[in-house]
Amino acid sequence: MVKKLASRKGISPILATLLLIVIAVGAIIITYAWVITFTTTQTTTAGKAIKYDSKVINATSNMVTVYVRNWGTEDVTLDKVYIDAVDHTDSVTSPAGFPTAGASLSVDAVIKITVNGTDAGLDFSAGSTYKVKVAGPGVEWEDSVKAS
Repeated sequence: MVKKLASRKGISPILATLLLIVIAVGAIIITYAWVITFTTTQTTTAGKAIKYDSKVINATSNMVTVYVRNWGTEDVTLDKVYIDAVDHTDSVTSPAGFPTAGASLSVDAVIKITVNGTDAGLDFSAGSTYKVKVAGPGVEWEDSVKAS
């Protein structure tokens, strides 16, 4: 006995074609969004960028010392120092003149920035972690630093 296959139903070729088109367009949109996001991130980072080479908070002397490196492709100016989101630029002791004029940093150069925590009214506790941020026009870097 032969069974007829006509009783089985599937999707029509037109519906299958439309479904494939919708899947392809969705994949293209997702790829486009990813490429735009990636490109924007890379071009923004390529110009001005800084990071810490090292960072230390001495709880005994209440001194914060960070070595900041310009690893971007443009010179940067640093003019603000924040500790736990509070501006402590006025308590920067080195480089000289930083509180009023900031500091210029050429590509791949390193600068030592020291903040006197006692002058800033800070009392660091050994073992506690503090957020230290250095910033300037168009550039900033923030990292957690454990006091020792």
